[in-house]
Amino acid sequence: MVKFILPEEVLPLRSLVLRNGKPLEECVFDGDKAYDTFHMGFVEDGEIRSIASFMRNDFFPDDGEGYQLRGMATHPYFEGRGYGAALINFAIEYLKEYKTDYLWCNARSGAATFYKKIGFINESPEFDIPGIGFHYEMRLKLK
Repeated sequence: MVKFILPEEVLPLRSLVLRNGKPLEECVFDGDKAYDTFHMGFVEDGEIRSIASFMRNDFFPDDGEGYQLRGMATHPYFEGRGYGAALINFAIEYLKEYKTDYLWCNARSGAATFYKKIGFINESPEFDIPGIGFHYEMRLKLK
C-alpha cells in the first residue's frame, strides 16, 4: 500500500540502497523537511519496502511549476514487484491535482529504462555525480 511517510522514515532505505550504508544522518537531503516536500513509502506487512521523496524544484523554469523526485529506492529483496512504479504513479496523480506542470529527476543510468516506461523523457547526456554514480536528467510532463 502506498502512503505518506515522515522524512526520517526514508533514511534507512536511502542509506542501504543509495548511499552504500552511510550513517543515517549523512542520508538527509536539503529540503527533506520543507513545507512543500512530501515523502512516500510502499508499505507491506508493516514494513517500508520502497521510498521516494518529492521536492518543489522548478528545474525547467520556462515550463512552469516542477517537482523533483529524489531518493527513490526499493529494498533489494523486493525489487521488480512494481512498488516503485506504484509510488510514482500515486505521486503523479497527487501532483496533477495541484496543477504541477512537470516531475523531474536525476535518474541513475541503470534506472533510466524504468523511468522511460513510466513516460519520463531524457533531457541530458549522461553525467557523473561524484561518489554516487552516473545519471541522466529526466522529465515527465504532467499537463
